[in-house]
Amino acid sequence: MAITGVLRPGHAQLRVLDLDESVHFYTNVLGLKETGRDKAGRVYFKCWDERDHNSFIIRKSDKAGLDCFSFKVQNKKVLDQYESDLKNYGVVTEKIPAGEMLETGERIRFKIPTGHTIEIYSEKTSVGNGLSDFNPEAWVPDLKGIAPLRMDHALIYGGDIDGARKLFEEVFGFVLVERVKMEDGKTDLATWLTCSNKAHDIAMVRHSEDDKLHHVSFLLESWEQVLRAADIMTMNRVPIDIGPTRHGVTRGTTIYFFDPSGNRLETFCGGYQWYPDMNPITWTWDEVGRGIFYHDRKLNEAFLSVIT
Repeated sequence: MAITGVLRPGHAQLRVLDLDESVHFYTNVLGLKETGRDKAGRVYFKCWDERDHNSFIIRKSDKAGLDCFSFKVQNKKVLDQYESDLKNYGVVTEKIPAGEMLETGERIRFKIPTGHTIEIYSEKTSVGNGLSDFNPEAWVPDLKGIAPLRMDHALIYGGDIDGARKLFEEVFGFVLVERVKMEDGKTDLATWLTCSNKAHDIAMVRHSEDDKLHHVSFLLESWEQVLRAADIMTMNRVPIDIGPTRHGVTRGTTIYFFDPSGNRLETFCGGYQWYPDMNPITWTWDEVGRGIFYHDRKLNEAFLSVIT
């Protein structure tokens, strides 16, 4: 199907405690490519198969967590329309000028009802993926570490996930793909939303604290690559939360692990393709363990409680 309006997740910006240690981790263990640094102290990365200059940014702070999550939209006309739509919806917006972030055009920044900062933009310098546009090879030969294909999605924690979902649906045209119900059978504990034909582009879990990050996810090509990622994590003594395993929700295969600052990350592969004629999938409270971790059929304490 044609993807218009919001194209995909664009970039995530995370806070880290030790910049040098984090750069080493993201470059040599996760295998991202550093693409620049700015005067504000931010370090920019991209996954090898992404064309845009950056998709993942870190900055030093005394507290780990997520600064913002962004989406790339189709063009400047669409960006301007979304800015107007947000204001009409009652959302306060802030216009960030082009160039404030390296190789990135004007951004529209706003907060959603869970307290998270979201940005949309339409322009980012294309630097390519290291392969030719004519008769390319299958992959580039200088990959390091886990080497994911792209930054894929984020899972955020906050209180008003109903309001956040409504904003994403009514302003940006996102669609509910899956949900987990609480014990009352009515209230959503978690929701998975898509702006494309992926199983999800952003997910939300109801939580007592706003503006919290559960994880940022990176896409791998195969289950074999997920297993290889687990080997690399063990070789580098990376703390693993759970995996390799499979989700019931989205059917993706997964490993959850932590960067040196305690930010949770995911390597993700698979999941079904979503199309507009599909119905949302609902998981009931009594099957939530199997929905999240299909093989273990139960949740572990760290997965529920560790957030940044």
